[in-house]
Amino acid sequence: MVVAIIPDIVILNGRLITFDDARPTASALAVSGGQIAAVGDTREIRDLAGPGTRVIDAGGATVLPGFIDSHVHLFCGSAELDYLDLYGVLGLGDLTEKVRGYSDQCRDDKVVFAVRADYAILGPGRKTTRHDLDSVLPERPFAMFAADHHTVWANTKALELAGILHGGDVDRGSEIVMAADGTASGELREPGAYSYVLRLTRYGGRDLQGVLTGADPTPPVAPADRALDRELMAKGLKHCARYGITGLHNMDGNFYTLELLRELEQSGDLLCRMEVPFHLKEFDGIDRLNEAEEMRQRFNSDRLWCNRVKMFMDGVVESSTALMLEPYPGLVTTGDAVFGVDHFNAACVMADAMGFQISVHAIGNLAIRRTLDGYEAAIRANGRRDSRHRIEHIEILHPDDLPRFRELGVVASIQPGHAPFGGIFPPDGVGRMLHAHQIPLAYAWEDIRASGAKVIFSTDWPIIPVDVMANIKAAVSPIDMPEPWRDQRQTLFNTLKSYTADNAWVEFNEDRKGRLKPGMIADIAVMSHDLEALEPQELASSHAVLTVSGGQITWEA
Repeated sequence: MVVAIIPDIVILNGRLITFDDARPTASALAVSGGQIAAVGDTREIRDLAGPGTRVIDAGGATVLPGFIDSHVHLFCGSAELDYLDLYGVLGLGDLTEKVRGYSDQCRDDKVVFAVRADYAILGPGRKTTRHDLDSVLPERPFAMFAADHHTVWANTKALELAGILHGGDVDRGSEIVMAADGTASGELREPGAYSYVLRLTRYGGRDLQGVLTGADPTPPVAPADRALDRELMAKGLKHCARYGITGLHNMDGNFYTLELLRELEQSGDLLCRMEVPFHLKEFDGIDRLNEAEEMRQRFNSDRLWCNRVKMFMDGVVESSTALMLEPYPGLVTTGDAVFGVDHFNAACVMADAMGFQISVHAIGNLAIRRTLDGYEAAIRANGRRDSRHRIEHIEILHPDDLPRFRELGVVASIQPGHAPFGGIFPPDGVGRMLHAHQIPLAYAWEDIRASGAKVIFSTDWPIIPVDVMANIKAAVSPIDMPEPWRDQRQTLFNTLKSYTADNAWVEFNEDRKGRLKPGMIADIAVMSHDLEALEPQELASSHAVLTVSGGQITWEA
């Protein structure tokens, strides 16, 4: 082992998981100039340290590549750190107490806004109405986001302030649910409906503008608000770094978001590497992809770049907006198709021809099939290439489509904590919306992996917290479910690899990061425990004690 210069950092006495086939385990490493300079045993790495070297004793805990969360919404995740969190709140009394207490803390907000509300917050099978929320907070506008961010419920004052008490225009796949009396019931399904309310929140809906339109806020953001937004995202990046995260793949995007992130990069505050997509909406012509090329050309640094197009194909199961091959139990609807088939296929063909990676939100079995069909259309039109196109979520899969992931080279982008057996959401919520024959391939992580397809893991923050280890525990130690649910538990090694090396691979950076190997970028996480020695059900008790990004310490407990 030859290291020409004195290392900046050495990490000793660790249990390294390197994901380097040539040396899968080690006990120490050295960092110089933002790269991993050496990997070996503690004795030889200790001897490399000099007067200016920071020496870190891992104390027998796991050291591994920095985590890459490959599906997040940074802007709104950051914003929601300050909103009222309703996770675990059930019943009208509990909801009322929490909301009224929070209302006293945000008197300057136009709308009292809460997040992570359960679809069954008022009881199983009961629909939340504006009248329910009027009783919760009668004197002020109040609205709350479902945990999955596909539904907002609003009280009468919020609907009046938003101008939609008597309905309004919405995009395809969205709905202002109307009551029998011709007024809005209070339930707003999908972005085209709830965007009216989001415009009234603390950040004026800018935090979700990359999802709602994929375009920049109009009119242009005032300097004071721009500074507020930039400070907010800096806070969110610090929040991510404390969980051992060194990279993020955003799932919404616009030029405004990228400009703010570039300003953070220039000031040294872009603590996590960021990949931001161009978001193509269902109301966009495919010629708008020319803007994607502009975005790719303008933002292409080592820490901030665009090389992906994001689209939505459907909604979610709980609100019956996920697109299914057959009607939901007891309903006549099969869900909502966000894109038409021809429009979507044309977008896939053009984006693929331009060399972009594509990622598509697809939850229902028909949405997944149509997404696979779009990728297949791109191969027929443009020829097969190493595209690494992705499907996000893949919650209800038809058996006929399982082998198509491997055949088409499509990456399965999965969030273990979303599953009813993930231990985060109620285990009985989704099952009520599915037919028995749909359940065996619902949230089929291991079936997809066993088929030979590439599987990557993420959180979809803020749908669930960006806490890495809670999500890893969901994958490795899921809740036991009765038949016909199938056991989809993952090995710890595969789960960690899907959160590190495989997420580096999916962004075409497998030769630069995601492994602890000399010459790789020094993106590193030091954990509080030896993860391999923990019982699977105890994994969430571990946390990052040190995060290193590009050789710089971004978090230290």
